Amino acid sequence: MKEKLTSLHQRLTQTVLGSEEPTYLVIVALLASGHALIQGAPGIGKTSLAKTLAQSITGTFKRIQFTPDLLPADILGYSMYHQGSGQFHFIEGPVFSNVLLADEINRTSPRIQSALLECMNEGQVSIDGVTRTLQKPFMVLATQNNRYSSGTFPLPEPQLDRFIVSVNMRLPDLGTQTDILRLHAESSPDREHFPILSAEELTALQSEVEQMPVNENVCRYIAEICEAARVHKSLAGSLSARASIALMRASQAVAYLEGHAAVHPDDVKRISIPVLHHRMGSRDSGSAKNTRVALEDVLLNTPVA
Repeated sequence: MKEKLTSLHQRLTQTVLGSEEPTYLVIVALLASGHALIQGAPGIGKTSLAKTLAQSITGTFKRIQFTPDLLPADILGYSMYHQGSGQFHFIEGPVFSNVLLADEINRTSPRIQSALLECMNEGQVSIDGVTRTLQKPFMVLATQNNRYSSGTFPLPEPQLDRFIVSVNMRLPDLGTQTDILRLHAESSPDREHFPILSAEELTALQSEVEQMPVNENVCRYIAEICEAARVHKSLAGSLSARASIALMRASQAVAYLEGHAAVHPDDVKRISIPVLHHRMGSRDSGSAKNTRVALEDVLLNTPVA
C-alpha cells in the first residue's frame, strides 16, 4: 500500500510541477480523513492538483464551480414531485460523491458556503427532515483565490475550521516555470488518469492512520502548542477543540507517511503550521506571512513534553 502512496505522490508532482510540499499536505489530509483548502493566485495549478488527486481514486468525483448565484440545493440536492407516483423523489446533489472539488469556494456567500458544514463535519446531509449519510471515503478539496478580493467573500471561521489543512501554492522558480512550458509544448497535460487507489483501499489506509499510537506526552505537546497559539500576543482568533483533534489526526498521517511506529513530536512540528495557519490571524496587519512567523515562534518556544 505504501508503494501506491508513493506512486500517487509522484503522479501529483509530475502533473503540477513544483508542487512537492502542497502534494504532501493534500495526501496528509486524505489519509487523515480530512478536507483540504488549497490557496493561491489564479493559474498556478490549484484545480489541476485537486482534479488529478480525484482521478487517482476510484469512486465518484464531482465538481462545483462556486459563483455568487449558487444555491444550497445546487450543492446538497432537492426533492422533486413525481406526478406518476404521486411522491417526492430526492435528487442527489454533487456532495454525494467520494471526492468533491469546491472550485473557488470564496466566490459565493457565507450562507451558501455553510451548506457544506454538516457534510464536512458529520458526513451527512439533512434535507426536508431526512438525514442521508454520505458514502465513504468523502473528501472536500476546496480552492481559494487569496490574492484578488474582487467578487469574493471571506470564509467564515466555522467553515475554515472544517478544513484539516490549508495548502498554500506559489508560483515556482524560473527553472520549474521553464519545465512547465516545455511540458505544455510537448503534449497536453490535461489528460485523464487511471486510478491508483480504490475507495476500499483508501478507507483501509484511513483506518490504519487513525490507529497510529499517540502517547500521553505527545497529546500534551499538541495541547500546549494550541494553547500557546491562543495566547500569543501576535495571533488573533481562537482555536477550537476541533483544531487540536485535527492537529493530532494530521500528525498521525505524517507519522504513517514517514514510516514511524507511533507519532513523534517531530511529526507534530512538521504539520502544525498547515493545520493552524488558516484558523488564526495576525494582530499586526493580518498578513499570512506574519501569521506564519508567529506560529513558528510558538513552535520554537513550546517545549517538547
